[in-house]
Amino acid sequence: MRIERETKLKKAIAYKQGTLTVVMENVHDPHNISAVLRSCDAVGVIEVYIVNSETGKKPKMGKKSSASAMKWLNLHYFDNLEACFTAVRKKYDKIYTTHLSKEAKTLHKMDFTQSVALVFGNEHEGVSEEAVALSDGNFIIPQVGLIQSLNISVACAVTLYEVFRQRDQANMYEESQLSPQEQEAMFVEWSEK
Repeated sequence: MRIERETKLKKAIAYKQGTLTVVMENVHDPHNISAVLRSCDAVGVIEVYIVNSETGKKPKMGKKSSASAMKWLNLHYFDNLEACFTAVRKKYDKIYTTHLSKEAKTLHKMDFTQSVALVFGNEHEGVSEEAVALSDGNFIIPQVGLIQSLNISVACAVTLYEVFRQRDQANMYEESQLSPQEQEAMFVEWSEK
């Protein structure tokens, strides 16, 4: 392996955020899914949970829009929302949905420096009421236009960069959140890709 590639892989692994994940609920558009994966990789997310309780099938991925992001993320597929949330709760302390409601906090008032899973719903209906009921709270992206929604991939990117900003200010990218053993295992896995 060339030294430059080895250095690049080790640097990317050192920035991985073991206390941050994204859950996509019933997202159908392959380009949206792939765009979300690119945003996740960009801010150091290690794993993404994809639940498709409507069809029970693995969603198709957009090849061009993913820019190989799938290669650098661990993807977990579920056909049942409750099973997905149970798995997420084993690893993350809080689960927050993006859902328009009176109780929702604005994105900028959330604390994203804690162990957290962020749930994004599909293109037409958003996050389900079941997901809202299973979560620890809701947040919204502040908007002043007439249309009070964003495309899921845009909403995820905006949210993840607020998470990045908060974690960067808290110096969470200064020291790896992964143990040396976890980093080495990831390096070996990535080196084979």
